[in-house]
Amino acid sequence: MSISDKASIASPKFIGDNVVIEENVSIGKGCYIGHNVVIHKDTRIGENVFIDDNTVIGKFPMHSPASALQEAKSPQPAVIGNNCLIGAGVIIYRGALIGEKVLIADLATIRENTEIGDFTIVGRGVAVENFCKVGVHCKLETNAYITAYSELSDYVFIAPMVTTSNDNYMARGKERFKYFKGVTVKKGGRIGANATILPGKVINEEGVVAAGSVLTKDVPARKIYLGAPAKYFRDVPEEQLLKNQEEFKK
Repeated sequence: MSISDKASIASPKFIGDNVVIEENVSIGKGCYIGHNVVIHKDTRIGENVFIDDNTVIGKFPMHSPASALQEAKSPQPAVIGNNCLIGAGVIIYRGALIGEKVLIADLATIRENTEIGDFTIVGRGVAVENFCKVGVHCKLETNAYITAYSELSDYVFIAPMVTTSNDNYMARGKERFKYFKGVTVKKGGRIGANATILPGKVINEEGVVAAGSVLTKDVPARKIYLGAPAKYFRDVPEEQLLKNQEEFKK
């Protein structure tokens, strides 16, 4: 175990074997820190946070000279809100801001300069790339991929194996550097299993992309798009709208 004498840890529930906590880390009371956890310098962790084995928090990003994305300059420390649950083998980068009561399941990755809102679930193996924003009460299910420069509003549902993209030029030509753009899913939008969303596409309020679809155009509010390429299928049923969901009225 290696804990810096410049770290602040308030009444932990448990600290496992081989834990590394670097300088200027702040950890609130009642936290559980599993075996082999590494918490990098300056990270701020709230109260009653559970961190499972082999997880890394506050990792500094690496940048390849060949990358089309801009290098993040001096990202802020990672921040984890109160009452979060963080699974085993998770990597959360420096510059990530995690709200309260967030669940981040095993093997997920949260990159730098990314925000995750309160009560959101990030499923097993999900990757949220850099410069993304995810709202409150979202659900990102197993092995979904959220590409860089994407924005998911509140109450968004992303099913397993969804793929989003941000480069229409597929890594060829200098023009691509001008047009990088992730996807936008507005409040209550939903994407079905194994769907693919092309760069820059917008799913408007409570719009739906059906499972297995390839989205090549924007989805209007409260419409369902289906197919490859996806086309209008029907309106979202009234009983599925957010205003009719009892769990969201609490």
